[in-house]
Amino acid sequence: MDRSGEQQRRSSLIGDIFGGLAAMLVAFPSAVAFGLVVFAPLGAEVAGRAAFAGIIGAIALGLAAPLLGGTPRLISAPSAPAAAVLAAFVAGRTGQGPAEAFLLVTLVALAAGLLQFAFGALGGGRLMKYVPYPVVAGYLSGVGLLIILTQLPKFLGLARGVGLWQGLAAPACWSLPAIAVGAVAMAGMALAARLTRAVPAPIIALAAGVAGYFGLALLDPRLLTLAGNPLVIGPIPPASLDVFLGGMAERWSALLATGPSAVGAVLFPAATLAVLLSIDTLKSSVVVDALTRSRHDSNRELIGQGAGNMAAALLGGIPGSGTMGATLVNISSGGRTRRSGAASGLFSLAALLLLGGLVSWIPVSALAGILLVVAFRMIDRKSLYLLRQRSTMIDFAVIAAVAVTAVVWNLIAAAGVGLGLAIMLFIRDQVRTSVVRRHSLGGQLHSKRRRLPDELAILEAEGHRTAVYELQGALFFGTTDQLFSLIEPRLETYRYLILDMRRVAAVDFTATHMLELLDQRIAEKGGNLIFSQLPRSLPTGQDLRLYFKQVGLVRPERSTKVFPELDAALAWVEDQVLASARPGAAPEERPLDLAAIELLEDFTPEGLALLRQCAAERSLAAGERLFAQGAQGDEIFIIRKGEVRIELPLAGREAHHLATFGRGDFFGEIAFLDRGTRSADAVAATDAMLYVVSREAFDRFAAQEPRLAGMIFSGLARVLALRLRHADAELRALEED
Repeated sequence: MDRSGEQQRRSSLIGDIFGGLAAMLVAFPSAVAFGLVVFAPLGAEVAGRAAFAGIIGAIALGLAAPLLGGTPRLISAPSAPAAAVLAAFVAGRTGQGPAEAFLLVTLVALAAGLLQFAFGALGGGRLMKYVPYPVVAGYLSGVGLLIILTQLPKFLGLARGVGLWQGLAAPACWSLPAIAVGAVAMAGMALAARLTRAVPAPIIALAAGVAGYFGLALLDPRLLTLAGNPLVIGPIPPASLDVFLGGMAERWSALLATGPSAVGAVLFPAATLAVLLSIDTLKSSVVVDALTRSRHDSNRELIGQGAGNMAAALLGGIPGSGTMGATLVNISSGGRTRRSGAASGLFSLAALLLLGGLVSWIPVSALAGILLVVAFRMIDRKSLYLLRQRSTMIDFAVIAAVAVTAVVWNLIAAAGVGLGLAIMLFIRDQVRTSVVRRHSLGGQLHSKRRRLPDELAILEAEGHRTAVYELQGALFFGTTDQLFSLIEPRLETYRYLILDMRRVAAVDFTATHMLELLDQRIAEKGGNLIFSQLPRSLPTGQDLRLYFKQVGLVRPERSTKVFPELDAALAWVEDQVLASARPGAAPEERPLDLAAIELLEDFTPEGLALLRQCAAERSLAAGERLFAQGAQGDEIFIIRKGEVRIELPLAGREAHHLATFGRGDFFGEIAFLDRGTRSADAVAATDAMLYVVSREAFDRFAAQEPRLAGMIFSGLARVLALRLRHADAELRALEED
């Protein structure tokens, strides 16, 4: 067993090493390309430093993020969203000089990493899933379009200072070698999967681009000149290593000397970057879960990503996120644990130390061609299908609005538009969903207190004056009018309005004002607004009972009533209806005699005298158990006074209330008829007095008075039929709603 475990550990380690190596081959050239994208507005003279910034980002993220991250196999590296946001940020500050621009990028990356770390530490990882997909799709499509617009000039080989639209209109400005090399790289990206799956597509594309470039150099020897050659990255100054590794003290000193104005300038871009990179990472983590049948820790992953981006910033690299392409390569190459991510960072470091000189000869248009394919795949082309249906056109409009804002203005503005549209989508969905889950009248829904047939007849006749609305979701300014418009036209017929609040998720002040209006309207007719099951802890942490008291909705002088459960509210309303319909009813204090029991109303005095001989009397104190589930018993119980609850015991939980029987009613008839075991518990809800008739005693009575015994069985059947009919009516009402 130990040998088997050792083999598994060795196999896992080998898989992580090969997975990390394959992932590096994808992430390394992409990191170089993204570094060039970020600092492209500063000009070709900073290309070397820009390439190193991308590589340093790949190294720092690869080493730091897996150590604290919560997604095994995930590869973190500079990514397209980070490149697009930072490129837009740098483009707005080209007048400040390269040194200031590099420092500001470091500040943005550092602040974004801190925010991501805070998101994870505060449990914000689970909140990212609430960002609507149309907003994310629009943002990523905007990022893709921006990358295309920024890479086309490099693909065409336009000279510095020539804008994209100006260059497109002047084919004479195009560089045919650059276009040829970029096209070869794009072909390599597109055809790589058909050629082999053992080597990642970006590696094949980059190798094809480099081979194409040196093939053209055989025809034009000028392409073999490194200095002043705009078609390649160009010479990387030896001092760059000192800048990124040996000069860390100077960089930290510059960060500490940063003024408040610079900090204020980077806060919003940093927040935008942090949210976007978090979404990008967690989306990749979800894909990893689906492929590996695992479950990632969102909060821990954000902590790891934040630490990685802070490390990248302090070393002078660009930030990034969990990348899908390198991660898929890692999984397919055998990566199993977070070690594969760290291996990717180590291999990136080795590539920097061993292949740094070769980076200078990478054709810019080849990297542009790779990024053009990546950007094209980022655009959500499936969103065009949303135009086919009217119900989905608004979702397409959201995607288009965010993408257009990103292209016309910038990604920061697109983030603001996306946030606003996310709020609008939330309100739209809430308004579309009815806050009324179910609506019933008093004649359709009854309490669990069993009523006598004459009482049921009264409740049926007066049922239209009682309404029960089971509410759900959020009661706020967006849904308040919906609820009021539904109830207000019917208020003239209601005397009792019960609002079941058990499924309500949130309530704002606008909703409480609407509920106050309902209370006033129904109180004018002598009725009551009744709340049942007010949550003490909503998802927002709000105590609804306390909140209603604080805003004055529930006060002693108001007619508003509050009950802990719906059954208690229904029982109270039924008592009020019966009291109003029978003002001269006998007081509850007097125990009933057999002659006053409705089941025996057709008995003669002689028959009652015979039945009284086999009926025992029993008294119960409140809370006393009469019988338990599973107990043997064949008695039927007739209530002279008080109430008895029938409860179903549940393991580890409070017993489920099935019914309550009151004065003049009976229970225990099932065991009386089939002489089986008790199906539930019977507990006195109040002090109670009972008649108890056993089946053995009743059989002796039936032998003497078969006609009277038949009348009792007939009465039992009639009452049971009424109970079943009412239960069926309630089930039908619930099914229809």
